[in-house]
Formats: sequence, structure tokens, C-alpha cells
Amino acid sequence: MPSYNPPFEIHVHGQVLLRSDVGFDQLQEALKPLWGYAGAKSLVDGAESAYEEEPGILFEPKDHVLQMCWTVRGDDDFRQSLDDMCMNLNELADQGAAIEVTFYDAEFDDEEQDRSAESRDDFMMLFVGPTPAAIMQVQRDMLVQDVVSTMERHFDAGELVGVVGEIDKLFSQRFDALVDSLEIGKPPRGTGGPGGGHGGGGRRPRHLH
Repeated sequence: MPSYNPPFEIHVHGQVLLRSDVGFDQLQEALKPLWGYAGAKSLVDGAESAYEEEPGILFEPKDHVLQMCWTVRGDDDFRQSLDDMCMNLNELADQGAAIEVTFYDAEFDDEEQDRSAESRDDFMMLFVGPTPAAIMQVQRDMLVQDVVSTMERHFDAGELVGVVGEIDKLFSQRFDALVDSLEIGKPPRGTGGPGGGHGGGGRRPRHLH
């Protein structure tokens, strides 16, 4: 982890349903890119968030669930840790899941900055899953939810069946084109997935719960 004053507070938030045969040791190794970046020697040591009010990284073996509401201070190089984590969790996930990652500009002050200044905040949606189809199902469900929620302000739910059908067609085409691609589920920086974005056009809430 950087030894200088890191420019970002990075919040990782999500829930991943794991296979029933996954144990703590496997999960600890899969999440090493996170707790290792934080300078910890183990998952137990690194599971605590930088903020006491956040639960951190929790493994619930009874329900086979990984819960993450965890903040670490870092730099842009943390993105490689996120990529490595996603690849590792793909091997352990029982179904597709979305993980929200928010980079907060630690040096930006909403109260003191000039109105023309913009924070370097960034938001990403990452997706993990046992298969490309499982990942795309989560992406599809999130997009449908966002589109329907927006359009229901103007149309009845029954009028949106065709819209949902067109979204399904788009995802079917993408799946056919990318089924053999290792790049599936890795949106470029700043796209943020459905409803995402970056920059200073209104900062996201600092902590997601």
C-alpha cells in the first residue's frame, strides 16, 4: 500500500453468494488483493474497514455469503487489485453478483472548493459470477430495473413489455458475441455500469449501506 498520503478513500460494497463447498481459507486467498493492499497479513487482520461504522469484510459460512462494506485508503493502482479480486471470486461464486466501488477524492472539500472545481470521484460497477451467462444475467436485471424505474414515471408497467424485450435482445446479441471473451463483465473506467458516472457532477454519498 502507498506509504504517502493516499489521494482516495475507496469503498467496496457488495454481496456475493458463494458455492457451498467454499471455506474460509479459499475465500481468504481470493480476497488477498484487498487485504494485502491494505497492508494486512491475513483476511482477519484486513477485514476491518477504515471507518468503524462499516461492517468491513464478512464471511457468513452458514449462508455461504460474502458481505463487503469496506473502505481502504489508496491510489489508482487499487484498480489492479479489484481486477484480481474479481477473477478470483469468479472461481468461488455460486451465481452472478454486482460489486460497487467508489473512489472518493480525499483532498476535495465540498465546502471550501471553488464552485468551478471538480472532485476526482469515480464510480465503478464490477460483476462476478461462475459463468459469462451468470454475469450477464445480473447486468441485464440491473439495466431492466433502472430503465423500468425511469420510464414508469411516464408509462404504465404494461406498456414497457416491448422495452424489456428489446433489452433482452441486446444482451442476447452481446452474449453471442462475447461468450468466449475474457473481457466480459469488465466495464472501462468511469462508465460505472447502469446508473454510474464519474467526476464532480454531484458527489455520491460517502458510505453505502
